[in-house]
Amino acid sequence: MNGRAAVFVACGLFISLVGIADGQERIPSSRRSRQAIARVKPALKAEIKAAGLRLGAPIFVRIFKEPKVLEMWVSDGSRFKLFKSYKVCTYGWKGLGPKTRQGDGRAPEGFYFVTPSRLNPASDYHLAFNLGYPNAYERARGWTGSALMVHGSCASIGCYAMTNPVIEEIYALADAALRGGQRFFRTHIFPFRMTPENMQKYKDSEWFAFWQNLKQGYDYFEQHDHNPPNVEVRGGLYVFE
Repeated sequence: MNGRAAVFVACGLFISLVGIADGQERIPSSRRSRQAIARVKPALKAEIKAAGLRLGAPIFVRIFKEPKVLEMWVSDGSRFKLFKSYKVCTYGWKGLGPKTRQGDGRAPEGFYFVTPSRLNPASDYHLAFNLGYPNAYERARGWTGSALMVHGSCASIGCYAMTNPVIEEIYALADAALRGGQRFFRTHIFPFRMTPENMQKYKDSEWFAFWQNLKQGYDYFEQHDHNPPNVEVRGGLYVFE
């Protein structure tokens, strides 16, 4: 693209791919996303400054199906601090358990990362980012599905719908972090807070062994000063480093 912004039309909107540095993945934007970011940025900037953090610092996202919450964590340079918790409006009708096939009514559970190309500033559901389902673990099992998002609106059969005002804040934080130099942000999704009490509560679930593996990643974050692990797949399991 010879250093120039590339422009194309998607969903009836003009989208530009704006480079932030040579050799770095370009970050998509649209008139809609720019207007949304401009709308929420002043209050968001003041709020994040009051928390002792900086807009544009790296972020980390955790989602819990129960109690329907998305946590936004922001780095202070040495660890991630919880900046804000947002209510998840809906995530599909099937409830707890991982997504295993297209049309099963379930939203994903697992470990994902979001690169700039996975931002969607012209989503049919206002603004969105793609989780990257199926990941390596899910592909190894032949689990199917595509375009699994965190997006606006309050309608879903397998995505995490946040409502439009909420996704504008989340999207603004993600856009700022990626433009600030973060190459990707991790998004870890759990069925519930993986405390011993909750694990005991769900010990008879068909997904209990799967959740035990997820709990290893949950515990890593809690035990390593709120720094998320690098996640790989070996021997059919998630491995955390």
